[in-house]
Amino acid sequence: METKKSLTTEQLEDAKRLKALYESKKKERGITQYTIADELDITQGAVGHYLNGRNALNAPIASAFARMLGVNVADFSPTLAKEIESMSASSQGNVRFIGPYTPGNKYPVLSSVQAGAWCEAVEAYTLKDIDLWLESDAHIQGEAFWLQVDGDSMTAPAGLSIPEGTFVLFDTGREAINGSLVIAKLSDSNEATFKKLVIDGGVRYLKGLNPSWPMVHINGNCRIIGVAVETKLRLV
Repeated sequence: METKKSLTTEQLEDAKRLKALYESKKKERGITQYTIADELDITQGAVGHYLNGRNALNAPIASAFARMLGVNVADFSPTLAKEIESMSASSQGNVRFIGPYTPGNKYPVLSSVQAGAWCEAVEAYTLKDIDLWLESDAHIQGEAFWLQVDGDSMTAPAGLSIPEGTFVLFDTGREAINGSLVIAKLSDSNEATFKKLVIDGGVRYLKGLNPSWPMVHINGNCRIIGVAVETKLRLV
């Protein structure tokens, strides 16, 4: 029977650095060894072998790990990074490879009830149970989450329109000003509502972009949870 070849010191150090990056970023990126296994079409055990230095990393596997962690291959394996750059240069002529694609951060897609309770009840143990996370490279000042628009209150016949089914990214650390699109929770409702904030003479209203929706006067009966910073519409 063929004896398995031991990893070199350099390969073991690559695995050690990769595992440290995985441990530091898995919560932020919303990934697990199982999601990585699905992405690479390998077993969860094989993912563990790469992370724990039982199997040597190669260029394709290293590139996939880098993409999912939002890092460069050079951050954990300078040798493989040079190998990838060399392969890319030889296959693309004068096109220079500058590293793998680095996606934006991932944020959870919440239900309207979850969004309404964001500041009070969404802890890490519930976030890990959320199935859908979407990327964004937007500058976020606080915690952030996506919400899928339900209903036609933000669908306008002209100008800015955010139709039903659109995913909207909300930043809970950004200050809401006149004209901001916000997610808010009224004290008499269990669900959050997505509207435009209108401040007129110190009086505050929530207004739909759909002109058929009336403005709602708000005071102490409303809490602004976050400000919309990006939209995304998925067709499939």
